[in-house]
Amino acid sequence: MNVKVKKILLVDDNEKDVELTLSALADTNFANEVEIAEDGVEALDYLYKRGKFADYPKGYPAVILLDIKMPKMDGIEVLKHIRSDPDLKLIPVVMLTSSNEEKDIINSYMLGINSYVVKPVDIVQFIKAIKDLGQYWIVVNEQPSRRLTKKM
Repeated sequence: MNVKVKKILLVDDNEKDVELTLSALADTNFANEVEIAEDGVEALDYLYKRGKFADYPKGYPAVILLDIKMPKMDGIEVLKHIRSDPDLKLIPVVMLTSSNEEKDIINSYMLGINSYVVKPVDIVQFIKAIKDLGQYWIVVNEQPSRRLTKKM
């Protein structure tokens, strides 16, 4: 049986958070490859396979881990693009951010975020949060088949 392992798209401009996230996901022993976009513009380039991602194979990630506060285009704007595109709108998006501002939480949910996680300050808690996210979104969560959703 040939099982296609979907990628995780991590969108974050903070190098330390990226390193910690990659380390925590590696500790879970998932086979999923993690693609990194450093800002919102790169995230959309990855999803639309343009710019430095133009030669990447077609397909969408299993989940997007999206920061809010980023240069060029913030996570809220990226989420607006994703949820307004029929081909992208069913991709699970987890806002993984240091912002616990009520307006960011409300805006994220109003735009259709699947989950909102505030990055813990404590490194041990941060690693546990990432492992739990990976376990849920990669192992537990069931996504609709793309073929079925196009027929609806």
